Amino acid sequence: MRQVKYIFISGGVLSGLGKGITSASIGFLLKAHGYKVTPVKCENYLNIDSGLINPIEHGDPFLCEDGTESDMDLGTYERFLNQNMGIENFVTMGQIYRQVIENERNYKYKGEDVEAIPHVVNEIIRRIKSAGEKSEADIILVELGGTTGEYQNVLYYEAAREMKLEALRNDDVHRVVHIHVSYLPIPKHLGEPKTKPTQLSIRTLMGMGIQPDFLVARCEKEIDARRKYLLSLTCNLRDENIVSGPDMDSIYQVPLVYKKQDFDTRILKALGLKPGKADLNDWNKLAKSISEPKKYQLEIAIVGKYFRTGKEFMLADSYAALFEALKHAAWKQGFELKLKWVSAEEVEENGVNGLLSGVDGIVVPIGWGKRGAEGKISAINYARINKIPFLGLCYGMQLACIEFARNVAGLKEANTTENDPETSNPIIHDIPEKAELMTIKSRGVAMRLGGWDFKVKEKTLLDNIYKKYNLYKDYKNRVGSVRHRHRFEFNNQYIDLLKSKGLTLSAMSVKGNFVDWIELPITVHPFFIGTQGHPEYSSRPLKPHPVFLEFLKACYNNREH
Repeated sequence: MRQVKYIFISGGVLSGLGKGITSASIGFLLKAHGYKVTPVKCENYLNIDSGLINPIEHGDPFLCEDGTESDMDLGTYERFLNQNMGIENFVTMGQIYRQVIENERNYKYKGEDVEAIPHVVNEIIRRIKSAGEKSEADIILVELGGTTGEYQNVLYYEAAREMKLEALRNDDVHRVVHIHVSYLPIPKHLGEPKTKPTQLSIRTLMGMGIQPDFLVARCEKEIDARRKYLLSLTCNLRDENIVSGPDMDSIYQVPLVYKKQDFDTRILKALGLKPGKADLNDWNKLAKSISEPKKYQLEIAIVGKYFRTGKEFMLADSYAALFEALKHAAWKQGFELKLKWVSAEEVEENGVNGLLSGVDGIVVPIGWGKRGAEGKISAINYARINKIPFLGLCYGMQLACIEFARNVAGLKEANTTENDPETSNPIIHDIPEKAELMTIKSRGVAMRLGGWDFKVKEKTLLDNIYKKYNLYKDYKNRVGSVRHRHRFEFNNQYIDLLKSKGLTLSAMSVKGNFVDWIELPITVHPFFIGTQGHPEYSSRPLKPHPVFLEFLKACYNNREH
C-alpha cells in the first residue's frame, strides 16, 4: 500500500517572504530524486477562488488548465515542477466553509453541532488527502498561507498538528514534516541579522502544538554560524536543520542554493525515504543563462492598469505570469530584458508623450473595465503606426480590434459593451450564457475559463510559429490550445468588414467559433499579434512559450543595430 508523505510549509515574521518559492524549490528537488510530488496552497480568504480579487490586492490570479482561477503561487509550482496545477491544488477558507455548510444542510453531520474543530479542520484534512489521492503523489507539499500568528489561518495549522498526531499514533514518525520559513532582518544601524523575530515566530508556532523539523532562514545575505547557533538554541533545532535562504538575483537559483546545503537529502531522511540520483544539469544551465552577461538589451513597455499602489509604490505581482514569460523567452535567446512599466491611466490623461519613445516592443496585457482602456488603445495605435512589435493579451487583443476598427475601418464609435453598453459599433460584446460553451460564474456572468482549442488559418504568422515549434495538438487540422480567462468576445458580425480592411483573424475556437487570435500581415507590420487567450500562463523556464520567443526576436530584428 502506497504511504503518502506530507510536508507542511509555514511562514513567519512577514508575508511575501517566499514560501511559494520555497515550496516549489523543495518540490522540484524531491521530484528530481524520482518522487512524484504535488503541492497544495491553503489560502486564508473567504473568496471561493482568486478570480474576483483585484490584482493589486493579492497579485496576479493564476489561471490553471482546468479553469481554476487560483493564487499566483500555483504558477510558481507549475514553472518549477513543469506540471499542471488544478482545483485540487488550491484550497481557500471560503471553499472549506461552503462545503461544511452544505454538509450541514444535507444532514451529513447527523445532527451534531457543527464547529470549527473538528468539522472545519476535518474538511481541510480531507481536501489535503484528496489532492494526494487524485495525483497519486508520493509527497504532498502543503503551503499554509499567511503568517504564523494570524487568526485567519489557525485552523490550517490545527490541521497540520492533527495530521502529525495521527502519524505519531500510528507509530509513523516519518509521515509528516514541518518546515518553517522565517525572516532575519538586518537593521542598517546594527549591520547584523537579528534572530529575535524568528524566535518569536517559532514560539507562536510551538504554542499551537507544532515543533518545526526545519527552519529556512530568509535574509538579505547568507546566515553565518553564529546565527545558526542562536536559532538552534532558541528554536529547538539542530544546526544542520537550519537552512540559509539568502536573497538571489533570480528565484530559479533557489533550488540550487538548497541543494548545496543538502536540504533535499535531509528532508528525504526525515520522511524515511531514500535519495535518488538527482540530475540538475538543465537547471544549472538555466541558472547560468540567467546570470551570464548579455550582449543585447531589449526594452519592452508593459502598458497596464494594475501597477500603482498609492502615490509612491509600484507592484510587479499584478502581472507576474507575464513578466515570467518574457524573462523565460529573454534568457533562452540571450537577451537582457528591461521592462518599462507604463500606467495606462497616465497615457489616458496625458497621451503617449514620450512614454513609449525608444522601446523595442509593446505589450498590452489583461485588464477589466473602463479605467485606463483609452490609454491602452492609444498605446496600441502608437505601436501599429510606428511599426513597433506588439503583443496583445486578452483585453489587449480586444482593444487592438477596437483601435483597428476606429482608425482603419472608420468606425469612430467602435467600443466594447463592457465600457459602453450603448455603443453603435460593439466590436467586443458579451454573449448569452451558454452552459455547453461557458463556465457560468454567477447569474449574468458567463466566462471562458481554462484550456480552449482553436483552429489556425494557414500561412499566417501564428501558423508559422505553431509549425516552427511543433505546438499543434492536431497538426493535420492545425489545432492548437491556449488558456482563457475572460467574459467578453469579438463580435463576429464585424468579421467581414475588418478582414476587408486588412485585419487577419488567424484563429477561431473549435467550440463556439469565437475569434481567438488576430494579427496584421508581416508585409504591413513586423509583428502585430493579439490573442484572446493567455499563453503567459503556460510558459516554463525550461520551455518558454514560442509566442514570447518570436515576439522578442521580432523586437530584436526590428531595432537598429
